[in-house]
Amino acid sequence: MEAFRVDPRELRPEDHAQGMRDVELVFKINHTMPYTDEYNNLVKELFEGKIGEGSMVLPPLNLVCSNQVSIGKNVLVMGGCLMMSRGGITIDDDAMIAANVQLISNNHDLHDHPVLICKPVHICRNAWIGAGATILPGVTVGENAVVAAGAVVTKDVAPNTIVGGNPAKFIKNV
Repeated sequence: MEAFRVDPRELRPEDHAQGMRDVELVFKINHTMPYTDEYNNLVKELFEGKIGEGSMVLPPLNLVCSNQVSIGKNVLVMGGCLMMSRGGITIDDDAMIAANVQLISNNHDLHDHPVLICKPVHICRNAWIGAGATILPGVTVGENAVVAAGAVVTKDVAPNTIVGGNPAKFIKNV
């Protein structure tokens, strides 16, 4: 997949408005009782309807560029999740994201620090991301794969495998 660059110094007014909207909605979500209609409606609003039936995102949540996130059906995202999603984040059906996971689809340019280098993150169907794991830009976690707690995933994870460590390495097949 091809990386693309975003220079925040040149954001369009609608991008700035999107950012302000995200900050406001994330604040409200983080201060509203989960499992209530009010909470569920705020989450649907934040993800602009791109969250599947039966999915739940628990607070606290930290997210930028919610319009670049798509969440499938029956997904569970536990509290403390950070989604840096300028490059796009897709979470397919039945995936589980444990507490304090970081899904990071952008990084800063080494020479021009404000510039973001973006690549999408894709969590495939029925994948399980363990507590405190970090998924870096451009990574696809394959179907039925497991990422161990605390892992730092720098490369794609094959379907039906378990990876762990920093950087994450193959442990075994599921």
